[in-house]
Amino acid sequence: MDIVTIIISGIVGIAAGFAIAKVIEKSNISNLIKNAKKEAASILKDANLEAENIKKDKILQAKERFIELKSEHEQVILARDKKVAEVEKRIRDKESQISNELSKAKKVNDDFEAKTQEYNSKIELLDKKQTEVDKLHKSQLQQLEVISGLSAEEAKEQLVEGLKAEAKSKAMSHIQETIEEAKLTAQQEAKKIIINTIQRVGTEEAVENCVSVFNIESDDVKGRIIGREGRNIRALEAATGVEIIVDDTPEAIILSCFDPVRREIARLSLHKLVTDGRIHPARIEEVVAKTAKQIDDEIIEVGKRTVIDLGIHGLHPELIKVVGRMKYRSSYGQNLLQHSREVSKLCGIMAAELGLNVKLAKRAGLLHDIGKVPDTESDLPHALLGMQWAEKYGEKEEVCNAIGAHHDEIEMKSLLSPIVQVCDAISGARPGARRQVLDSYIQRLKDLEEVAYGFSGVKNAYAIQAGRELRVIVESEKVSDDNAANLSFEISQKIQTEMTYPGQVKVTVIRETRAVNIAK
Repeated sequence: MDIVTIIISGIVGIAAGFAIAKVIEKSNISNLIKNAKKEAASILKDANLEAENIKKDKILQAKERFIELKSEHEQVILARDKKVAEVEKRIRDKESQISNELSKAKKVNDDFEAKTQEYNSKIELLDKKQTEVDKLHKSQLQQLEVISGLSAEEAKEQLVEGLKAEAKSKAMSHIQETIEEAKLTAQQEAKKIIINTIQRVGTEEAVENCVSVFNIESDDVKGRIIGREGRNIRALEAATGVEIIVDDTPEAIILSCFDPVRREIARLSLHKLVTDGRIHPARIEEVVAKTAKQIDDEIIEVGKRTVIDLGIHGLHPELIKVVGRMKYRSSYGQNLLQHSREVSKLCGIMAAELGLNVKLAKRAGLLHDIGKVPDTESDLPHALLGMQWAEKYGEKEEVCNAIGAHHDEIEMKSLLSPIVQVCDAISGARPGARRQVLDSYIQRLKDLEEVAYGFSGVKNAYAIQAGRELRVIVESEKVSDDNAANLSFEISQKIQTEMTYPGQVKVTVIRETRAVNIAK
């Protein structure tokens, strides 16, 4: 019974506790709901307040933005109204100007129409008067024909013939007076111009020879130049075509050749070889080849310097090269470049005295003897050959005619031609300017070399020892040793039959065979 009581009491207690717990929980839930409602009401109230504040701010911002846009719009409208007003003002001004111009044009048109009517009336009046004058003229002519017994055409012919005879008589008298006056003054004026021209040009006497002297520091160098058994000097002579004379003259070696270019190449090559110290056949050929190239460059430089000194512009590069080559050519013993420079200056001064083109005169004077420096022999006279070159390289017609006509090979067509001819004669007629014997001697040596070049297989030919020896170098592939002897005989026979020369000419044919290989 105690146990049952306890169990029942426990159950009752548990039930009572559960009931109390439910009551307490209900009370707590009620309190929580109340608190939640209060909190929700508070949050809702705060949210409403914040929404009102945001709404007020947005409304204020919208009003401010509206005011800004309104202000900008008003400014745009004002600017547009201002532009429209300006345009309207310009249009009104234009309309006013056009109206004024239209009124002026109308006035001018009215004046023009009035003047046109006036002119038309005057023309009609003039036509009537002209008709009356023609009638009177015809009647007068008829009366004159009746009185004189001649028709109008016959009287006109007699009058014209009389006027012709009178005019011819007066013209012949005037021409005769002019010719007499020209005869009296022309010679005097020509002498005056030539004397003034010569006095204004100071030039040196230009006499060239065929020998150059190469100075050395000591006689020991002579042995090195000669080489073992003379091989160095033979190689140098074969490479340059210059006769090298090594005699007892102290500290000097003589270079003999009629061609100044060859002589200059030999002199410069000797200088390089002696300075360098290495003197042997291979080195000699190398130095001679380089020196020949150097001389070519120097020729171009001399040509450029010459045309600059004379104030001549636009000359073709080939003509500049020809001018430079004149430095190594002579004419009757006179250096061709110095002669051409002198003629150019004389032409310029004479052209200035006569009121002609000074630049063209200088150009023609400088180029008048370019036909004397050809690369190959030509059958044409040097004046015509020079004219062909000038035409080929674009020179003006006056310059070409002056070059071709300065020895009267062609007709002179401009005033420059006689000026060039006179100045050439002045330059050549100076005391000591020319030596005709030297020029004929050089021409004989050139002809001697040309004889050798006429045979096949000849590589080089050099006239040395004042033309007493002709040294011929042949190509070993084309000429054998036996043929070399025959070639020497044939050349000597041709010289004997075709040329006139003093003494004897020794013909030496040189044939050399080389075998070259390279070790790699």
